[in-house]
Order: sequence, then structure tokens, then C-alpha cells
Amino acid sequence: MSKIFKQSELEYLESSYPHKNFNLLTASPRLFQEVESKHLIFDMRMLPAGQFSFPYHFHHNAEEVFVILSGAATLRTPEGLQKVEAGDILFFEIGESGSHQLYNHTTESCIYLDFRTNVGFDVSEYPDSKKVNIIQAKDIFKKGEKAEYHEGEDAIEHVWKGLDE
Repeated sequence: MSKIFKQSELEYLESSYPHKNFNLLTASPRLFQEVESKHLIFDMRMLPAGQFSFPYHFHHNAEEVFVILSGAATLRTPEGLQKVEAGDILFFEIGESGSHQLYNHTTESCIYLDFRTNVGFDVSEYPDSKKVNIIQAKDIFKKGEKAEYHEGEDAIEHVWKGLDE
């Protein structure tokens, strides 16, 4: 089914987890949910003056594109800071080299279209805070301790024996 979203008819809602520095607004209803998109997550975002988008992050299983429709912001990537403005298209590849975050350094809102691929699951990593987010489950963990695949599995025979009882 085809669907046209008129920018002038969209309503923006604050995030369900507002923070004094992160007040990114998203069009409601979520655009990709409205059309039941299978492989593409897309939303219209409004970043107010003096606010940050999501925490600095990268995706392990999704590419992302921002299209700046109006206003301007400062983009943070591993290469540093760069100003972006209306008409710019920003691409973020999978992995740490695709880390990104926006800050609206202006006095006007920055409106942008946010596209992300959806191949069933994604994990985001937040280098500043050492967190890992299993996005679909909305589970966020502090990163820091790696484990071997079979670590903690030494007593498996006891677990199985307990199942017989």
C-alpha cells in the first residue's frame, strides 16, 4: 500500500525517556509502523535548539541515513565534528566507524528524516557510556566483561539431572 506523509500534518511527541540534554521528538504515529514496513525503519525527527539526538552510538546490524530537511546541527562522528544543514544526506555504516550523534547548536529546530535498515535484529553500542542495547528487546547492558562461549556451563550434567526429578 502506498502512503503519503505530509510534513505539515505530522505531530511530534517527546521521547518516552526524556532527559534534560536529549529531547528528540518523533513524529507520531511512528511512520514505519503506520505502513507496517518490513525491512525499513523510518521516522521524522525534530531536534530542538540546544538538544542532543540519541547518545553517541553505532549499530552492529543496521545502516542508517539522515536527510536534513530544515535547520542545521552539528554532527559528531569518529572523524570529529561537522556542521550539517538542510539538504544534506548523512550515511552511517555498520560498525564503530559509523558512530554518530547530532547536537542542535542553533536557535531553530532541526527536522530530519531518519532511515535505518531492519534485517530482524540490531544491537547498538554506546562508546561514551560503555553500554550495549539489544534494540528489539529494549535490553540495555553495561559493557565491560567479555565471557567465553562455554563459560559457566561446567555443571550442565547437574542441570539435566535436575530436570528428571
